[in-house]
Amino acid sequence: MSLRSKSVYLLGGASLALTSQVAYAQDAQTETAKTGGLNEIVVTARKREESVQDVPVAVTAMSEEMIQNRDITSIEKIAAATPNLNVGRASNGSSAQITLRGIGSSSTSIGIEQSVAIVVDGAYYGQGRVIEEGFFDLARVEVLKGPQALFFGKNATAGVISLTTNDPTYEWTGSIKAGYEFKANQYQLEGIISGPLSDTLGIRLAARYSDMDGGYYRNVSTPMNYTTVDVAQGFGDPETYVALPIESPMPQQEEFLARGTLKWEPTDNLTNTLKVTRNQNDTLNNSWNYVAYSCGNGTGFSQLTVYPCEKDFITHQNGLPAEISRTVPYGSDDGTPYNRYRSWGINNELEYDMDNMSIASVTNWQRNNNSWLCACNFQTTDAVPGGMIFATENSTWEAFSQELRLTSLFDGPFNFMIGGLYQKTDRDFGQWGFYSDVRDSAAPRPDLVYAASEKISTTKGETFAIFGQVRFEIMDGFELAAGGRYTDESKDSYFAQEYVNPAFSVVYRSADDPLGIVTANQKFKDFAPEVTLTYEPTPDILLYAAYKTAYKSGGFSNGGINSKLSADPYGDLTFNPEEAEGFEVGIKSTVLDNQLRANLTVFTYTVNDFQVDFFNSPVFAFNTLTADAKTQGVELELEYAPYAVPGLNLNAAINYNDAKYDSFPEGPCYSGQTQAEGCNVITADGQIRQNLTGERLSVAPEWTGVIGVNYETDISSALMMGFNANARYSDSYNPSAFANPIAVQDDYWTIDAGLRVGASDGNWQLALIGKNLTNQFYVTGVVDGPSTGTAAGGVTGVKADQLGFGTLPRTIKVELTKRF
Repeated sequence: MSLRSKSVYLLGGASLALTSQVAYAQDAQTETAKTGGLNEIVVTARKREESVQDVPVAVTAMSEEMIQNRDITSIEKIAAATPNLNVGRASNGSSAQITLRGIGSSSTSIGIEQSVAIVVDGAYYGQGRVIEEGFFDLARVEVLKGPQALFFGKNATAGVISLTTNDPTYEWTGSIKAGYEFKANQYQLEGIISGPLSDTLGIRLAARYSDMDGGYYRNVSTPMNYTTVDVAQGFGDPETYVALPIESPMPQQEEFLARGTLKWEPTDNLTNTLKVTRNQNDTLNNSWNYVAYSCGNGTGFSQLTVYPCEKDFITHQNGLPAEISRTVPYGSDDGTPYNRYRSWGINNELEYDMDNMSIASVTNWQRNNNSWLCACNFQTTDAVPGGMIFATENSTWEAFSQELRLTSLFDGPFNFMIGGLYQKTDRDFGQWGFYSDVRDSAAPRPDLVYAASEKISTTKGETFAIFGQVRFEIMDGFELAAGGRYTDESKDSYFAQEYVNPAFSVVYRSADDPLGIVTANQKFKDFAPEVTLTYEPTPDILLYAAYKTAYKSGGFSNGGINSKLSADPYGDLTFNPEEAEGFEVGIKSTVLDNQLRANLTVFTYTVNDFQVDFFNSPVFAFNTLTADAKTQGVELELEYAPYAVPGLNLNAAINYNDAKYDSFPEGPCYSGQTQAEGCNVITADGQIRQNLTGERLSVAPEWTGVIGVNYETDISSALMMGFNANARYSDSYNPSAFANPIAVQDDYWTIDAGLRVGASDGNWQLALIGKNLTNQFYVTGVVDGPSTGTAAGGVTGVKADQLGFGTLPRTIKVELTKRF
């Protein structure tokens, strides 16, 4: 489909329903149902409450009502409702690939922080494993597009997903919500109670529990033999166990979330809000959504066995034999792969308003622990020697941060904001690999008999930042704002493969080899300026132009591999910071007597030292390379709420995005890529690479869009009815960061819809919620199938099977809510 025809295709669909992806505020819904017209949308894109039409930032916002109506309770579900945001769930590494406007971070390294920062109640949660968190009882969600260094700090080179949870109410209220999702046989129960303990102190308690009796993906594998030989006995004494298929369907997740909030308002100008959050979930198999959707040998069947590569919600995985699993670190009793996530969070926000000044403080402590057992070839086989790969991992992340801001509230043309941030972080990482059919009866510890490798790594970080902005109203409606953030950051890391099976001594360094331990003491400094010019010719029209920059941390690949074949282990495990710079112009308008909202954004950004992670198979090591990238495009968002039909809201958004490598002359080759296919660039150290300059970035569709309708009305004096339907379109894209032609994801549409009836006063509601009703299979990330494909750079080659991070199939949920 040509660029022109795609444009006509999306614009034609948009003409059926005109609105933005932005949702309307819940508090104004009752009035709108009576009178029609648009509601005001409040956001905090500049760390203060403003109308979305008054803030010079490209923002997609979701209100509490939209979140509830569409069951948006995770980062993945936020992405499914936002046209140019994609989230891929990975089994290891950082666990996530979050991409916005084509800019995102690899999922394969736990040390790489996401280019799309996650902020919860003003505190940074940018680690990829935040994808394991469940979010509920949300007041709003804001997706801020483009660099956001000034107000949200480092690690926001692509944008920010900001979530705000609900505060206590001034009157006692409560609700109970029960739901059942048919595809996964998932039961869910949620309870909230909120109200005043005194004239100055409010409390809110919220909890949610869910349990799946089933899952989304079918495992169709069969029992297989896992045979090991003893290196201590000359690779003799074979020992055979049975690797049983993982129970199907998956993931059979059990989840518990709880949050307690205390809000203290001793005076009219002082507010202190304390929130304590607990999150825990247990999942059957952490790689349950990995699908061999494209085969490298061109026959339509996996190279390892006879199962087909197909775009379906099917996987082929077996567990570690129970006899082995019970002896290894973080194994399971029966050998079943699992994912166990536990987190705590304490967040305190303080706001003190003076006559012409405001002081804000955000204090945050967070800790999460993630352990898992993985069938890490993701498609199990015993058809070839060494065809089974297993691993276990235990990692802990802990962070403390303190942010202070002073903001002026002068009536005159001049205002300012100044602030500071301190953050201290600590990561402890351990991983154990079991592969190549070996064991060592002479291992120094019993839990290492079946291990091929053991990795122990830590990183301790410390960040100081000073930031500020001055705003000057040049003339009525014409404002110039300039500011920046200075960051001073240090990271001290340790890495050791403390035990390696002797069979791998040629490949790996060992603990008794001084080179087997790698340490890094990294220091980074950055200044990220920002300038915005805003013009408001009328109260209904805002024009802005902005120059923005941003910085994302360099770091250390805690889960990497230290290889004897590598000439530079330190260089393999460390990587440089990522920096973004560019321009954005936009117009926001509310016309037709507050019936039509139309927002248009044009942007262009370059990203220097864009972090790209890959497995360097010739030296058997993970490397994080840096490239230069560029993203540019146009975004149109529309919303229409006619007075003629009160309660009706129509929406559409159309995005064009061109995201490519601006300079990557020595990019990695994909597995099996031949010299004739471009794998013919020889580096100074003799590596064979390809020139990726001009190639599209990973998960960067050119065209995306949404079309939606929401309608709510009274059907009697006591009853109401509501309906919503939303279609999301994505152009084709390549989830491979290295332009592998067999990895391409075709264009697709998904459709979500909901139907609800209930009491007109909101006392109760019964809802039916459907997602991905077309049952569309698509992937949002990819890895090469282990043990498939041949080395790159030859005259001939076989590409590796492509294992994609599949998304959820069609789901239908019924939900009953009772408020009191």
